[in-house]
Amino acid sequence: MSTIVTTQAGKIEGERLSHQSVFRGIPFAAPPVGPLRWMPPQAVSPWAGVREARFFGKASVQPTIELFMPWSVPNDFSEDCLYLNVWTPSPDHGRRPVMVWIHGGAFQFGSGEEMMPIEQSLVSRGDIVLVTLNYRLGPFGFLNLNELTHGAIPSSGNEGLLDQVAALQWIQDNIEAFGGDPENVTIFGESAGGMSVGALLALPAASGLFHKAIPQSGACHSANSPERIQKIGERVVECVGSSDADVFRGLSSDQILQFQADICSEAEGGEAAWEPNLEIGNQPFQPCVDGTVLPELPIDRVMRGGGAGVPILVGHTLDETKAFVYAEPSLESLDDDGIRAKLGHVPGLDHLMRVYRDEAVKRGDTLGPRELFAAIGSDKQFRIPAIRLAEAQFSHEKRVYSYIYTWPSPMFDGTVGAPHTIELGPIFGICETDDAHRAYFGTGPKLGQLTQRTQLCWTSFARNGDPSCEGVGDWPTYDSERRATMMLGAECLVEDAPYDEERKAWEEVPGEFVGES
Repeated sequence: MSTIVTTQAGKIEGERLSHQSVFRGIPFAAPPVGPLRWMPPQAVSPWAGVREARFFGKASVQPTIELFMPWSVPNDFSEDCLYLNVWTPSPDHGRRPVMVWIHGGAFQFGSGEEMMPIEQSLVSRGDIVLVTLNYRLGPFGFLNLNELTHGAIPSSGNEGLLDQVAALQWIQDNIEAFGGDPENVTIFGESAGGMSVGALLALPAASGLFHKAIPQSGACHSANSPERIQKIGERVVECVGSSDADVFRGLSSDQILQFQADICSEAEGGEAAWEPNLEIGNQPFQPCVDGTVLPELPIDRVMRGGGAGVPILVGHTLDETKAFVYAEPSLESLDDDGIRAKLGHVPGLDHLMRVYRDEAVKRGDTLGPRELFAAIGSDKQFRIPAIRLAEAQFSHEKRVYSYIYTWPSPMFDGTVGAPHTIELGPIFGICETDDAHRAYFGTGPKLGQLTQRTQLCWTSFARNGDPSCEGVGDWPTYDSERRATMMLGAECLVEDAPYDEERKAWEEVPGEFVGES
Protein backbone atom coordinates (compact mmCIF):
# COMPACT_ATOMS: atom_id res chain seq x y z
CA MET A 1 0.00 0.00 0.00
CA SER A 2 1.38 3.40 -0.96
CA THR A 3 2.11 5.85 1.83
CA ILE A 4 2.49 8.83 -0.49
CA VAL A 5 -0.30 11.36 -0.10
CA THR A 6 -0.80 14.59 -2.01
CA THR A 7 -1.60 17.64 0.12
CA GLN A 8 -2.29 21.14 -1.13
CA ALA A 9 1.33 22.11 -0.40
CA GLY A 10 2.91 19.03 -1.97
CA LYS A 11 3.40 15.28 -1.69
CA ILE A 12 4.43 13.57 1.54
CA GLU A 13 5.53 10.04 2.29
CA GLY A 14 4.65 8.42 5.58
CA GLU A 15 5.13 4.98 7.05
CA ARG A 16 2.93 1.89 6.79
CA LEU A 17 2.64 -0.06 10.02
CA SER A 18 0.85 -3.36 10.54
CA HIS A 19 -2.65 -1.90 10.90
CA GLN A 20 -2.39 1.78 9.98
CA SER A 21 -0.37 4.44 8.22
CA VAL A 22 1.27 7.31 10.07
CA PHE A 23 2.49 10.64 8.74
CA ARG A 24 4.60 12.72 11.14
CA GLY A 25 5.97 16.23 11.05
CA ILE A 26 3.65 17.68 8.40
CA PRO A 27 3.95 21.49 8.28
CA PHE A 28 0.54 23.17 8.51
CA ALA A 29 1.81 26.77 8.61
CA ALA A 30 4.96 28.70 7.85
CA PRO A 31 7.65 28.67 10.56
CA PRO A 32 6.72 31.49 13.01
CA VAL A 33 10.27 32.82 13.18
CA GLY A 34 11.97 36.14 12.49
CA PRO A 35 9.36 38.71 11.48
CA LEU A 36 6.60 36.07 11.98
CA ARG A 37 7.32 35.67 15.70
CA TRP A 38 4.20 36.79 17.63
CA MET A 39 2.23 36.99 14.38
CA PRO A 40 -0.80 34.91 13.36
CA PRO A 41 0.17 31.72 11.50
CA GLN A 42 0.85 32.17 7.80
CA ALA A 43 0.37 29.76 4.90
CA VAL A 44 3.05 27.13 4.42
CA SER A 45 5.15 27.39 1.26
CA PRO A 46 4.62 24.59 -1.29
CA TRP A 47 7.45 22.17 -1.98
CA ALA A 48 8.55 20.17 -5.00
CA GLY A 49 9.04 16.42 -4.98
CA VAL A 50 8.07 14.14 -2.11
CA ARG A 51 8.63 15.33 1.46
CA GLU A 52 9.46 12.67 4.04
CA ALA A 53 6.94 12.48 6.90
CA ARG A 54 8.47 9.84 9.13
CA PHE A 55 9.65 11.93 12.08
CA PHE A 56 7.88 14.25 14.49
CA GLY A 57 8.46 17.97 14.07
CA LYS A 58 10.19 19.89 16.82
CA ALA A 59 8.09 20.96 19.78
CA SER A 60 7.45 24.59 20.67
CA VAL A 61 10.15 26.23 22.77
CA GLN A 62 9.33 25.48 26.42
CA PRO A 63 10.92 25.09 29.84
CA THR A 64 12.33 21.72 30.81
CA ILE A 65 10.35 20.04 33.55
CA GLU A 66 10.47 16.92 35.70
CA LEU A 67 7.15 15.14 35.97
CA PHE A 68 5.85 12.43 38.26
CA MET A 69 3.54 11.50 35.37
CA PRO A 70 5.06 9.15 32.76
CA TRP A 71 4.89 11.45 29.76
CA SER A 72 7.71 11.56 27.28
CA VAL A 73 8.91 15.15 27.72
CA PRO A 74 10.08 16.58 24.38
CA ASN A 75 13.73 17.56 24.31
CA ASP A 76 14.00 18.99 20.81
CA PHE A 77 12.53 22.50 20.77
CA SER A 78 12.33 25.23 18.18
CA GLU A 79 10.31 28.31 17.36
CA ASP A 80 9.83 26.49 14.04
CA CYS A 81 7.25 24.14 15.55
CA LEU A 82 4.00 24.23 13.59
CA TYR A 83 3.72 20.59 12.56
CA LEU A 84 0.99 17.98 12.85
CA ASN A 85 0.78 14.19 12.66
CA VAL A 86 -1.82 11.88 11.14
CA TRP A 87 -2.67 8.26 11.95
CA THR A 88 -5.13 6.58 9.61
CA PRO A 89 -6.30 2.99 9.00
CA SER A 90 -5.70 3.69 5.34
CA PRO A 91 -5.00 6.82 3.27
CA ASP A 92 -7.91 6.04 1.01
CA HIS A 93 -11.20 7.86 0.49
CA GLY A 94 -13.01 6.25 3.42
CA ARG A 95 -14.31 9.54 4.90
CA ARG A 96 -13.81 8.34 8.47
CA PRO A 97 -14.50 10.48 11.53
CA VAL A 98 -11.54 12.72 12.35
CA MET A 99 -10.39 13.23 15.94
CA VAL A 100 -8.02 16.13 16.58
CA TRP A 101 -6.00 15.92 19.80
CA ILE A 102 -4.88 19.18 21.45
CA HIS A 103 -2.25 18.45 24.08
CA GLY A 104 -2.23 19.92 27.57
CA GLY A 105 0.58 21.31 29.70
CA ALA A 106 -0.60 24.59 31.24
CA PHE A 107 -0.10 26.35 27.88
CA GLN A 108 3.63 26.05 28.64
CA PHE A 109 4.64 22.44 28.02
CA GLY A 110 3.98 19.51 25.73
CA SER A 111 3.68 18.57 22.07
CA GLY A 112 1.61 16.53 19.66
CA GLU A 113 4.14 13.75 20.10
CA GLU A 114 3.26 13.04 23.72
CA MET A 115 1.66 9.69 24.56
CA MET A 116 1.72 8.63 20.94
CA PRO A 117 2.79 5.00 20.56
CA ILE A 118 3.97 3.78 17.18
CA GLU A 119 0.48 2.47 16.42
CA GLN A 120 -2.71 3.95 17.84
CA SER A 121 -5.25 1.47 19.21
CA LEU A 122 -7.78 4.33 19.26
CA VAL A 123 -7.48 4.52 15.47
CA SER A 124 -7.88 0.78 14.91
CA ARG A 125 -10.66 0.24 17.45
CA GLY A 126 -12.74 3.19 16.31
CA ASP A 127 -11.87 3.21 12.59
CA ILE A 128 -11.10 6.91 12.86
CA VAL A 129 -8.37 9.25 11.64
CA LEU A 130 -6.34 10.81 14.47
CA VAL A 131 -4.53 14.13 14.14
CA THR A 132 -2.19 15.56 16.79
CA LEU A 133 -0.55 18.96 16.57
CA ASN A 134 1.92 21.42 18.03
CA TYR A 135 1.07 25.01 18.85
CA ARG A 136 3.10 27.89 20.20
CA LEU A 137 3.40 27.85 23.99
CA GLY A 138 4.12 30.30 26.79
CA PRO A 139 4.98 33.85 25.70
CA PHE A 140 5.51 32.64 22.13
CA GLY A 141 1.82 31.82 21.80
CA PHE A 142 0.02 33.62 24.62
CA LEU A 143 1.51 37.08 25.20
CA ASN A 144 -0.40 40.19 24.18
CA LEU A 145 2.15 42.77 23.02
CA ASN A 146 -0.20 45.04 21.09
CA GLU A 147 -0.69 47.67 23.79
CA LEU A 148 2.83 47.36 25.17
CA THR A 149 4.44 48.11 21.82
CA HIS A 150 1.77 50.60 20.68
CA GLY A 151 0.77 48.29 17.85
CA ALA A 152 4.30 47.70 16.52
CA ILE A 153 3.89 44.02 17.45
CA PRO A 154 0.16 43.44 17.03
CA SER A 155 -0.01 40.12 18.88
CA SER A 156 -3.36 39.39 20.51
CA GLY A 157 -2.02 36.86 22.99
CA ASN A 158 -3.98 34.18 21.14
CA GLU A 159 -1.42 33.16 18.54
CA GLY A 160 -1.33 29.67 20.10
CA LEU A 161 -5.09 29.35 19.58
CA LEU A 162 -4.74 30.65 16.04
CA ASP A 163 -2.16 27.92 15.42
CA GLN A 164 -4.84 25.41 16.40
CA VAL A 165 -7.26 27.11 14.02
CA ALA A 166 -4.66 26.88 11.22
CA ALA A 167 -4.32 23.15 11.88
CA LEU A 168 -8.11 22.77 11.73
CA GLN A 169 -8.14 24.64 8.43
CA TRP A 170 -5.40 22.33 7.12
CA ILE A 171 -7.62 19.40 8.08
CA GLN A 172 -10.52 20.87 6.12
CA ASP A 173 -8.28 21.26 3.10
CA ASN A 174 -6.36 17.99 3.22
CA ILE A 175 -7.74 15.28 5.48
CA GLU A 176 -9.87 13.60 2.83
CA ALA A 177 -6.66 12.41 1.15
CA PHE A 178 -5.83 10.57 4.39
CA GLY A 179 -9.18 8.78 4.57
CA GLY A 180 -10.85 11.35 6.83
CA ASP A 181 -14.15 13.20 6.59
CA PRO A 182 -13.71 17.00 6.77
CA GLU A 183 -17.40 17.27 7.61
CA ASN A 184 -17.07 15.14 10.75
CA VAL A 185 -14.25 16.57 12.87
CA THR A 186 -14.10 16.23 16.67
CA ILE A 187 -11.65 18.27 18.71
CA PHE A 188 -10.58 16.83 22.07
CA GLY A 189 -7.98 17.82 24.58
CA GLU A 190 -7.09 17.57 28.26
CA SER A 191 -6.11 20.23 30.81
CA ALA A 192 -4.81 23.19 28.76
CA GLY A 193 -5.93 21.15 25.76
CA GLY A 194 -9.44 20.98 27.23
CA MET A 195 -9.28 24.72 27.92
CA SER A 196 -8.24 25.17 24.28
CA VAL A 197 -11.27 23.16 23.19
CA GLY A 198 -13.45 25.43 25.34
CA ALA A 199 -11.85 28.53 23.85
CA LEU A 200 -12.29 27.22 20.30
CA LEU A 201 -16.01 26.80 20.97
CA ALA A 202 -16.07 30.57 21.53
CA LEU A 203 -13.56 31.62 18.88
CA PRO A 204 -15.17 33.19 15.78
CA ALA A 205 -12.22 32.13 13.61
CA ALA A 206 -12.82 28.46 14.49
CA SER A 207 -16.51 28.44 13.62
CA GLY A 208 -17.38 25.64 11.19
CA LEU A 209 -13.96 24.00 11.36
CA PHE A 210 -15.09 21.27 13.78
CA HIS A 211 -18.39 19.61 14.57
CA LYS A 212 -18.07 17.99 18.02
CA ALA A 213 -15.95 18.73 21.09
CA ILE A 214 -14.57 16.80 24.07
CA PRO A 215 -13.06 19.14 26.68
CA GLN A 216 -11.40 16.95 29.32
CA SER A 217 -10.37 18.48 32.66
CA GLY A 218 -10.61 21.96 31.21
CA ALA A 219 -13.54 24.05 30.05
CA CYS A 220 -14.31 27.70 29.31
CA HIS A 221 -13.14 29.71 32.30
CA SER A 222 -9.44 30.11 31.51
CA ALA A 223 -8.55 33.37 29.79
CA ASN A 224 -6.81 36.56 30.81
CA SER A 225 -9.03 39.63 31.19
CA PRO A 226 -7.94 42.96 29.68
CA GLU A 227 -6.97 44.13 33.17
CA ARG A 228 -4.84 41.08 33.75
CA ILE A 229 -3.28 41.38 30.28
CA GLN A 230 -2.10 44.86 31.27
CA LYS A 231 -0.64 43.66 34.59
CA ILE A 232 1.19 40.78 32.89
CA GLY A 233 2.51 43.19 30.28
CA GLU A 234 3.88 45.48 32.98
CA ARG A 235 5.73 42.56 34.54
CA VAL A 236 7.13 41.53 31.15
CA VAL A 237 8.45 45.04 30.56
CA GLU A 238 10.08 45.01 34.01
CA CYS A 239 11.78 41.71 33.21
CA VAL A 240 12.91 42.72 29.72
CA GLY A 241 13.79 46.28 30.69
CA SER A 242 12.08 47.79 27.67
CA SER A 243 8.81 48.02 25.78
CA ASP A 244 10.53 48.71 22.46
CA ALA A 245 9.34 46.40 19.68
CA ASP A 246 12.86 46.00 18.26
CA VAL A 247 14.10 44.85 21.65
CA PHE A 248 11.39 42.19 21.80
CA ARG A 249 12.12 41.06 18.26
CA GLY A 250 15.79 40.75 19.15
CA LEU A 251 15.27 38.57 22.23
CA SER A 252 16.64 35.07 21.97
CA SER A 253 14.34 32.17 22.82
CA ASP A 254 16.40 31.60 25.98
CA GLN A 255 15.82 35.19 27.08
CA ILE A 256 12.08 34.74 26.55
CA LEU A 257 12.17 31.53 28.55
CA GLN A 258 13.93 33.41 31.35
CA PHE A 259 11.27 36.09 31.73
CA GLN A 260 8.64 33.38 31.40
CA ALA A 261 10.25 31.52 34.32
CA ASP A 262 10.45 34.67 36.44
CA ILE A 263 6.81 35.59 35.88
CA CYS A 264 5.50 32.04 36.31
CA SER A 265 7.42 31.66 39.57
CA GLU A 266 5.73 34.79 40.83
CA ALA A 267 2.35 33.58 39.55
CA GLU A 268 2.71 30.22 41.29
CA GLY A 269 3.53 31.82 44.64
CA GLY A 270 7.29 31.32 44.58
CA GLU A 271 8.30 29.50 47.76
CA ALA A 272 4.75 29.85 49.11
CA ALA A 273 3.29 27.07 46.99
CA TRP A 274 -0.24 27.54 45.64
CA GLU A 275 -0.55 31.10 46.94
CA PRO A 276 -2.99 33.06 44.73
CA ASN A 277 -1.68 35.90 42.61
CA LEU A 278 -4.68 38.08 42.03
CA GLU A 279 -2.88 40.50 39.70
CA ILE A 280 -1.37 38.21 37.08
CA GLY A 281 -3.19 34.98 37.92
CA ASN A 282 -1.74 31.54 38.48
CA GLN A 283 -1.49 30.84 34.75
CA PRO A 284 -0.26 34.09 33.15
CA PHE A 285 0.36 32.72 29.66
CA GLN A 286 -3.02 31.52 28.43
CA PRO A 287 -5.70 32.75 25.98
CA CYS A 288 -6.42 36.47 26.19
CA VAL A 289 -9.71 38.34 25.95
CA ASP A 290 -8.43 40.87 23.43
CA GLY A 291 -11.86 41.90 22.08
CA THR A 292 -11.16 40.65 18.56
CA VAL A 293 -9.73 37.15 18.27
CA LEU A 294 -11.32 36.21 21.59
CA PRO A 295 -14.11 38.76 22.04
CA GLU A 296 -15.07 37.76 25.59
CA LEU A 297 -14.51 35.11 28.23
CA PRO A 298 -15.26 31.78 26.51
CA ILE A 299 -17.98 30.72 28.98
CA ASP A 300 -19.82 34.02 28.43
CA ARG A 301 -19.76 33.55 24.68
CA VAL A 302 -20.93 29.93 24.97
CA MET A 303 -23.80 31.07 27.19
CA ARG A 304 -24.82 33.36 24.32
CA GLY A 305 -24.71 30.54 21.79
CA GLY A 306 -21.13 30.79 20.59
CA GLY A 307 -20.90 27.00 20.32
CA ALA A 308 -24.49 26.39 19.22
CA GLY A 309 -24.99 23.17 17.29
CA VAL A 310 -21.80 21.50 18.57
CA PRO A 311 -22.40 18.38 20.71
CA ILE A 312 -20.02 18.16 23.66
CA LEU A 313 -18.75 15.41 25.93
CA VAL A 314 -17.32 17.17 28.99
CA GLY A 315 -15.87 15.89 32.22
CA HIS A 316 -12.99 15.51 34.62
CA THR A 317 -11.33 13.04 36.95
CA LEU A 318 -12.59 12.46 40.48
CA ASP A 319 -9.49 13.75 42.27
CA GLU A 320 -7.94 16.22 39.85
CA THR A 321 -5.48 18.09 42.06
CA LYS A 322 -4.82 15.50 44.74
CA ALA A 323 -1.58 14.17 43.24
CA PHE A 324 -0.22 17.70 42.83
CA VAL A 325 -1.09 18.51 46.44
CA TYR A 326 0.49 15.30 47.74
CA ALA A 327 3.60 15.90 45.64
CA GLU A 328 4.19 19.31 47.27
CA PRO A 329 6.16 18.84 50.53
CA SER A 330 5.23 22.28 51.87
CA LEU A 331 1.56 21.23 52.00
CA GLU A 332 2.09 18.26 54.31
CA SER A 333 1.52 20.45 57.37
CA LEU A 334 -1.35 22.42 55.88
CA ASP A 335 -4.08 23.47 58.33
CA ASP A 336 -7.39 25.27 57.91
CA ASP A 337 -5.76 28.67 58.21
CA GLY A 338 -3.41 27.62 55.44
CA ILE A 339 -6.39 26.78 53.25
CA ARG A 340 -7.81 30.23 53.92
CA ALA A 341 -4.48 31.82 52.97
CA LYS A 342 -4.51 30.01 49.63
CA LEU A 343 -8.23 30.15 48.81
CA GLY A 344 -9.46 33.04 50.95
CA HIS A 345 -10.18 35.13 47.84
CA VAL A 346 -13.00 32.69 46.97
CA PRO A 347 -16.31 34.07 48.34
CA GLY A 348 -17.97 31.82 50.89
CA LEU A 349 -14.88 29.67 51.48
CA ASP A 350 -15.82 28.75 55.06
CA HIS A 351 -19.23 27.58 53.86
CA LEU A 352 -17.55 25.46 51.18
CA MET A 353 -15.24 23.92 53.77
CA ARG A 354 -18.16 22.99 56.02
CA VAL A 355 -20.20 21.46 53.19
CA TYR A 356 -17.31 19.38 51.88
CA ARG A 357 -16.53 18.02 55.32
CA ASP A 358 -20.19 17.29 56.12
CA GLU A 359 -20.71 15.45 52.84
CA ALA A 360 -17.55 13.40 53.35
CA VAL A 361 -18.87 12.28 56.75
CA LYS A 362 -22.14 11.21 55.13
CA ARG A 363 -20.08 9.02 52.78
CA GLY A 364 -18.24 7.52 55.74
CA ASP A 365 -15.08 9.50 55.13
CA THR A 366 -13.22 12.36 56.76
CA LEU A 367 -11.27 15.19 55.15
CA GLY A 368 -8.13 16.49 56.79
CA PRO A 369 -6.88 19.92 55.69
CA ARG A 370 -4.76 18.56 52.83
CA GLU A 371 -7.59 16.37 51.50
CA LEU A 372 -10.05 19.26 51.87
CA PHE A 373 -7.75 21.63 50.02
CA ALA A 374 -7.40 19.11 47.19
CA ALA A 375 -11.16 18.50 46.99
CA ILE A 376 -12.07 22.20 46.87
CA GLY A 377 -9.21 22.93 44.49
CA SER A 378 -10.26 20.11 42.16
CA ASP A 379 -13.79 21.47 41.96
CA LYS A 380 -12.67 25.08 41.64
CA GLN A 381 -10.31 24.40 38.75
CA PHE A 382 -12.01 21.56 36.92
CA ARG A 383 -15.39 20.22 38.07
CA ILE A 384 -17.35 23.45 38.45
CA PRO A 385 -16.10 24.87 35.09
CA ALA A 386 -17.13 21.57 33.45
CA ILE A 387 -20.61 21.74 35.00
CA ARG A 388 -21.09 25.38 34.01
CA LEU A 389 -20.02 24.61 30.46
CA ALA A 390 -22.48 21.71 30.28
CA GLU A 391 -25.27 23.95 31.58
CA ALA A 392 -24.40 26.77 29.18
CA GLN A 393 -24.16 24.53 26.12
CA PHE A 394 -27.38 22.67 26.91
CA SER A 395 -29.28 25.91 26.33
CA HIS A 396 -28.24 25.77 22.66
CA GLU A 397 -27.48 22.09 21.96
CA LYS A 398 -29.20 19.15 23.65
CA ARG A 399 -26.45 16.62 22.88
CA VAL A 400 -24.43 17.36 26.00
CA TYR A 401 -22.87 14.48 27.91
CA SER A 402 -21.02 14.47 31.24
CA TYR A 403 -18.52 12.07 32.80
CA ILE A 404 -16.34 11.65 35.88
CA TYR A 405 -13.31 9.39 35.53
CA THR A 406 -12.94 7.37 38.73
CA TRP A 407 -10.13 4.90 37.97
CA PRO A 408 -7.58 5.22 40.81
CA SER A 409 -3.85 5.49 40.27
CA PRO A 410 -1.55 3.23 42.32
CA MET A 411 0.87 6.18 42.59
CA PHE A 412 1.78 7.42 46.09
CA ASP A 413 0.65 4.06 47.49
CA GLY A 414 -2.82 4.56 46.05
CA THR A 415 -3.57 7.63 48.17
CA VAL A 416 -4.35 10.09 45.35
CA GLY A 417 -7.51 8.56 43.91
CA ALA A 418 -8.21 9.33 40.26
CA PRO A 419 -5.75 12.14 39.50
CA HIS A 420 -5.40 14.66 36.70
CA THR A 421 -4.62 12.92 33.36
CA ILE A 422 -5.57 9.40 34.55
CA GLU A 423 -7.99 8.99 31.62
CA LEU A 424 -5.27 9.52 29.03
CA GLY A 425 -3.81 6.05 29.48
CA PRO A 426 -7.03 4.27 28.50
CA ILE A 427 -7.87 6.77 25.74
CA PHE A 428 -4.56 6.25 23.96
CA GLY A 429 -4.00 2.65 25.04
CA ILE A 430 -0.70 3.31 26.81
CA CYS A 431 -1.44 2.07 30.36
CA GLU A 432 0.95 -0.87 30.21
CA THR A 433 3.60 0.54 27.90
CA ASP A 434 6.35 0.13 30.52
CA ASP A 435 6.92 0.07 34.27
CA ALA A 436 6.51 3.85 34.62
CA HIS A 437 3.11 3.75 32.93
CA ARG A 438 1.99 0.75 34.99
CA ALA A 439 3.05 2.59 38.16
CA TYR A 440 0.84 5.54 37.20
CA PHE A 441 -2.16 3.89 35.51
CA GLY A 442 -2.17 0.43 37.05
CA THR A 443 -2.65 -2.88 35.31
CA GLY A 444 -4.97 -5.86 35.03
CA PRO A 445 -8.08 -7.03 33.17
CA LYS A 446 -10.37 -4.37 34.68
CA LEU A 447 -8.11 -1.65 33.27
CA GLY A 448 -8.03 -3.40 29.91
CA GLN A 449 -11.83 -3.46 29.94
CA LEU A 450 -11.95 0.24 30.86
CA THR A 451 -9.53 1.05 28.03
CA GLN A 452 -11.78 -0.68 25.52
CA ARG A 453 -14.91 1.01 26.86
CA THR A 454 -13.33 4.47 26.93
CA GLN A 455 -12.06 4.19 23.40
CA LEU A 456 -15.45 2.98 22.17
CA CYS A 457 -17.25 5.84 23.97
CA TRP A 458 -14.92 8.52 22.60
CA THR A 459 -14.96 7.19 19.03
CA SER A 460 -18.72 6.59 19.11
CA PHE A 461 -19.19 10.22 20.10
CA ALA A 462 -16.85 11.29 17.29
CA ARG A 463 -18.81 9.20 14.80
CA ASN A 464 -22.38 10.22 15.64
CA GLY A 465 -22.41 12.65 18.58
CA ASP A 466 -23.52 10.04 21.14
CA PRO A 467 -21.04 8.18 23.43
CA SER A 468 -23.46 5.33 24.12
CA CYS A 469 -21.83 2.08 23.13
CA GLU A 470 -21.37 -1.58 24.01
CA GLY A 471 -19.92 -1.88 27.48
CA VAL A 472 -21.52 1.21 29.00
CA GLY A 473 -24.97 0.99 27.43
CA ASP A 474 -27.19 4.03 27.11
CA TRP A 475 -25.49 7.28 28.08
CA PRO A 476 -28.20 9.88 28.78
CA THR A 477 -27.69 13.54 27.99
CA TYR A 478 -26.94 16.04 30.74
CA ASP A 479 -29.47 18.62 31.89
CA SER A 480 -29.77 20.89 34.92
CA GLU A 481 -32.45 18.71 36.53
CA ARG A 482 -31.27 15.11 36.35
CA ARG A 483 -27.55 15.94 35.82
CA ALA A 484 -26.89 12.42 34.51
CA THR A 485 -23.17 11.67 34.68
CA MET A 486 -21.31 8.57 33.51
CA MET A 487 -18.89 7.34 36.17
CA LEU A 488 -16.03 5.69 34.27
CA GLY A 489 -13.94 3.31 36.34
CA ALA A 490 -13.70 -0.33 37.33
CA GLU A 491 -17.44 -0.28 36.75
CA CYS A 492 -19.15 2.12 34.36
CA LEU A 493 -22.54 3.37 35.45
CA VAL A 494 -24.75 6.42 35.24
CA GLU A 495 -25.20 8.43 38.43
CA ASP A 496 -27.63 11.32 38.74
CA ALA A 497 -26.27 14.54 40.25
CA PRO A 498 -23.11 13.13 41.88
CA TYR A 499 -21.62 15.24 44.68
CA ASP A 500 -24.57 17.57 44.32
CA GLU A 501 -24.38 19.31 47.69
CA GLU A 502 -20.83 20.39 46.92
CA ARG A 503 -22.01 21.67 43.53
CA LYS A 504 -24.81 23.64 45.15
CA ALA A 505 -22.32 25.26 47.52
CA TRP A 506 -20.63 26.82 44.49
CA GLU A 507 -23.81 28.28 43.00
CA GLU A 508 -23.27 31.71 44.54
CA VAL A 509 -19.58 31.87 43.61
CA PRO A 510 -19.06 34.14 40.57
CA GLY A 511 -17.36 32.78 37.49
CA GLU A 512 -14.17 34.79 37.95
CA PHE A 513 -13.39 32.67 41.03
CA VAL A 514 -13.53 29.31 39.27
CA GLY A 515 -11.12 27.84 36.78
CA GLU A 516 -7.50 28.98 36.68
CA SER A 517 -7.55 32.25 38.60
